[in-house]
Amino acid sequence: MSLATRNGTPVDAPVAPPKVVRQRRVRPGLLGLAVLLIALGGLGAAFAVTSVRATGSYLAVARPVEVGRQLSADDLVAVQVSGGQGLSPVPARRINDVIGLRAAVALTPGTLLTPNQLTDAPLLGPGQQQIALSLDPGKVPARRLHPGDKVLLVSTPDDNAQGASRSGGTRFEATVIDTATPENDDVVVYLALAVRDVPTVVVLAAADRIALVLTAAA
Repeated sequence: MSLATRNGTPVDAPVAPPKVVRQRRVRPGLLGLAVLLIALGGLGAAFAVTSVRATGSYLAVARPVEVGRQLSADDLVAVQVSGGQGLSPVPARRINDVIGLRAAVALTPGTLLTPNQLTDAPLLGPGQQQIALSLDPGKVPARRLHPGDKVLLVSTPDDNAQGASRSGGTRFEATVIDTATPENDDVVVYLALAVRDVPTVVVLAAADRIALVLTAAA
C-alpha cells in the first residue's frame, strides 16, 4: 500500500488506481462498408470523367438538303462529338447506309444527322407514275423547284386549231420529284402524276402546250 499526501503531508490512505480508457472495437463489417463506398465513389467519378471526355465520329450535314432529295457523299461530313448523351446521331462508319436515302425534313448545315430525318419511301404515291417535262426557263414558276413541291399543269390553247379545238385550261395536279438543267438551259422537271393523266399530259407536252403553276412549296 502506498502513502498518499495531502498538502504535502503524508496520509495513510489507499491510492485509487489510474483509469484505463478502453479503446472502441472496430467492427469489420463497418470497415468493409466504408471501403466499398469509397471505391464506388471513385468508380463513379471516373465514369463521369470518361463520359464527358469520350468522343465519337458522327455524320453532320455539310450543305442544305431539301425535303425529298436523295443524299450524296457531298452532303455529309464526319465530325468528332464529345459526350452526346440523349442524342442518336448516325455514326460516320454508316455513311454508305444513308447515301441514297431521301431527306424526310429539310436538313440544315452544321447539324448532326439522325435516322428520323431520313426515309427510303419513294415520292411516288399509289396510282402515280413519273414523267419528265422539258420546259423553257420562262415557263418554270420558280427559280428552283424542290422535291415535294405541289404544282398544277395547265393546258394552253392550240394555236394551229380552229374554233373550239383551240380551247385549253385543263388542269392536272402533280408533285415535283426532282429537277435538272441540261446544257441547252431548258429545265427538266420530274413529276409524280396520276396514271389516268399521264397520256394526256405527254401529248400536251409534245405539242408544247403545258404551263406549270406552283401551288404549294415543300
